[in-house]
Amino acid sequence: MRKRNESVTVEHERAAAAAVPGPLDKGCSLRRSLRLPASAAAEGMKRPLGRRYGLWFRLRKLILWLLGMYIAIPFLVKLCPAIQAKLVFLNFVRVPYFIDLKRPQDQGLNHTCNYYLQPEEDVTIGVWHTVPAALWKNAHGKDQLWFEEALGSSHPVILYLHGNAGTRGGDHRVELYKVLSSLGYHVVTFDYRGWGDSIGSPSERGMTYDALHVFDWIKARSGDNPVYIWGHSLGTGVATNLVRRLCERETPPDALILESPFTNIREEARSHPFSIYRYFPGFDWFFLDPITTSGIKFANDENVKYISCSLLILHAEDDPVVPFHLGKKLYNIAATSRSFRDYKVQFVPFHTDLGYRHKYIYRSPELPRILREFLGKSEHEHHH
Repeated sequence: MRKRNESVTVEHERAAAAAVPGPLDKGCSLRRSLRLPASAAAEGMKRPLGRRYGLWFRLRKLILWLLGMYIAIPFLVKLCPAIQAKLVFLNFVRVPYFIDLKRPQDQGLNHTCNYYLQPEEDVTIGVWHTVPAALWKNAHGKDQLWFEEALGSSHPVILYLHGNAGTRGGDHRVELYKVLSSLGYHVVTFDYRGWGDSIGSPSERGMTYDALHVFDWIKARSGDNPVYIWGHSLGTGVATNLVRRLCERETPPDALILESPFTNIREEARSHPFSIYRYFPGFDWFFLDPITTSGIKFANDENVKYISCSLLILHAEDDPVVPFHLGKKLYNIAATSRSFRDYKVQFVPFHTDLGYRHKYIYRSPELPRILREFLGKSEHEHHH
């Protein structure tokens, strides 16, 4: 029994001796005993490196994908000119959403009537007619016939041609109708075919014909009251197309007002601040030629050479959509044109500090005076 106990004790001491490290000065065995195995250390280093490599790989993949798309889009536009046409019209952008265009009173236009006219077979356009504020009480609860007859009252009429995107119920457009109504004008506006609730496919020819149809509809009801054309942005292209045609058939409007106009659609597309392809090699061939191929010109600079009526141009210096210099350039072309030698041509800039940008000129407290002075002269010419 004693021998067995002694052997157990000896084995226990040997095991303890093996477990206790030797002195630190003998090969630093303690330090070595605390080190991780080589395989575990290598695995720990690989993890952050792997994460960094995976992140870089995904980032590089995204960059290559974006670069591929950037290069592919010009070829896609070239092969499908209809894409570029949609980008010019933006008629599929129907902001503000969820409004009933049949109910202009929902937008605060309680003295407005909604019509539907048919310029051509299979084409129907939605029209709003806002009467002067002085007729507001009389207009309450009246039907379309009353509104049509009201065009014959002794108030001038403005046919408003809106720009691309949105509808006749756009916020800034509604605010302008209110301003013009308060100044004593009838305001007639509409959505071109393919915009809003109007039926048809958009095209420059179709937009111009829609405007011509509405103008003739107004003239058939307004008697001798002055009728003015007001175009904004892309609507300036429709306006000059329309007025040129009216002048050629010798039925010009009493005045033309262009708000934020450009010279022609190619120059506007080339100058557009939002264009990320302006410096792309072959920009004209890829992007501008398809616009022309689609039959889209909106050549304001050519049209003004054939227009014979008073012209007012309004443009904000801080316009981020149609650069100010294009409006100024159009004015210079019109001012030197022989067709305007017997008519007033005026350019009114709005300083950058005012912040009117592309669509807020209606906020100007000077606008009533500008219109009164300019259109007052036009009315004088009309009656003499």
